[in-house]
Amino acid sequence: MPRRATGEVVERSWKHGRGFALRFSAYGRRRYLTLGYEGEGDPPLSWERADEQLQNILADVRRGIWVPPPKKKPRKKDVAAGTGGGETEVVLFGPFATELVKGRRGQVSESQTSYDEWGLGHLNPYFADRPLPEFDNECVDAYRRHKVEEAAELAEAIEKGRPRRDARGRIRRPLSAVSINKTIDVLQWVLGIAVEYKKRTGLLENPAAGPKRRLAEPDRRPVHLDTAEQIESLLVAAAELDRHPRYHCTDREAIVATLIFAGPRAHELCNLLWRDVDFTNGRIFIGRSKTKAGLREIPLVPILREILLAHRARSYRTGPDDLVFPTGTGGRRTKDNLRQRVLDPSLFERADEMLVDRGHVPLPVGVTAHKLRHTFASVMVAIGEDPVSVQKALGHTTPTFTLAVYTHLMRRDKAERDRLKALVNGERVVAVEAPRTEVVALADYELPILRGLADRGGRARAREVVDAVGEALASRHGARDLERLPSGEPRWKPRLRKARARLEQRGWIESGQGRGEWKLTGLGRAKVSREAPRRPAEEPPAPPERRLRLVA
Repeated sequence: MPRRATGEVVERSWKHGRGFALRFSAYGRRRYLTLGYEGEGDPPLSWERADEQLQNILADVRRGIWVPPPKKKPRKKDVAAGTGGGETEVVLFGPFATELVKGRRGQVSESQTSYDEWGLGHLNPYFADRPLPEFDNECVDAYRRHKVEEAAELAEAIEKGRPRRDARGRIRRPLSAVSINKTIDVLQWVLGIAVEYKKRTGLLENPAAGPKRRLAEPDRRPVHLDTAEQIESLLVAAAELDRHPRYHCTDREAIVATLIFAGPRAHELCNLLWRDVDFTNGRIFIGRSKTKAGLREIPLVPILREILLAHRARSYRTGPDDLVFPTGTGGRRTKDNLRQRVLDPSLFERADEMLVDRGHVPLPVGVTAHKLRHTFASVMVAIGEDPVSVQKALGHTTPTFTLAVYTHLMRRDKAERDRLKALVNGERVVAVEAPRTEVVALADYELPILRGLADRGGRARAREVVDAVGEALASRHGARDLERLPSGEPRWKPRLRKARARLEQRGWIESGQGRGEWKLTGLGRAKVSREAPRRPAEEPPAPPERRLRLVA
């Protein structure tokens, strides 16, 4: 059964006064009929008169006898005023903007598409049914005021403990002035395209352009690590969490070091392959960037070379086309995964504890992967690198932009520069190594499990492998590992089975086998064969020796 025809009277404030139009659906299409200015005609046009005409048209549509008035090309001044007269093929903001974003898929990056969709998520609830010719400065300012008032209401609801939630049950957070301006940037882009298509859209100028349509943004202090002690404390905290059994991520130190001492963008780091890391010639190749200038080589400084070599020695997949920093299941990281799984609050809290204990200033609030990129630029300038080299390493087009945005006033006294140079050269400025945890980490069980299976032909009873691993790691099991659980077995045995489950997720041990038998896959055999020369199983993988030095 066809849906009942509906519509509404639209009251508009046009250039020469107040007027009325009708918006309704007829014969499967949206219609927009301009009636004229208030007081025109006989009887004079009013809201009641406009509503009467709407009801008459809807009745004719239901009977199937309504005929659209002939289209006439409006004059330029009538288009600007929105009173071209007659029934026009109105172009609404919502469908136009949505099709615009959808049509760019495959032509721009996924992150750009996500950004545009996020902007439309705020714009469409307000502008979706607004015809493009009716956009003006006033309506853009009204939208800006609406978002400010909405942000205040959301903040008040959160403060009262009754936050508003979206359709997925997530708490709606208030937008900052910066974020509101970003939505207006998306609006400006959409309306700019509409102006280019003015023959179809009827929009002659872009009302969202210009600083007057934006909110004043508060000045933000630069966020970057300011001293060598802050940088190394973050590295030590990352290494400590890598060894902690509570945290499954084991490459925090390598990721943090790469961000600080190479400065890649988040998506560049997530796409980095082992073929892109040239240990022999000391270079990192960035070949998957958002700009042409971003395709570049970054010098591999000594401290980063040591940390990445240790990371490669611990990694399961180190082929040329394998990811340098995969997820726990071998997939590709995203910037959200990087923020939630690697650069999480526990990392910065632990670094702050160490800094405060030593009498140093804690880390600044708001450290992210991009702010560590700022730190890289600042460190390079502080130790004497020329601006052009820093610009090329960052992938910018001009050194002026690099110096203006990415380099900050780190402490520039000679002692601090000496400490930074010592750190970059691999000489730790704080003689502290990350302490070992009370229990053996899950990652340290994985290679002995694979070797235990390989020594038994790739297939063995679970009990045999568990006994072999227990014997190999006997010298490392402490009191907590040997503590009896309520089940009666020592703590290390269920942890070993958990490590085995992780190996199954990675594809090194065949899934689907019964609990009584474990089987090595082809990938697992290849991993064991690559571990040559073979190290004693009871010894953990040792990173390259690092020199510790206290610099005055």
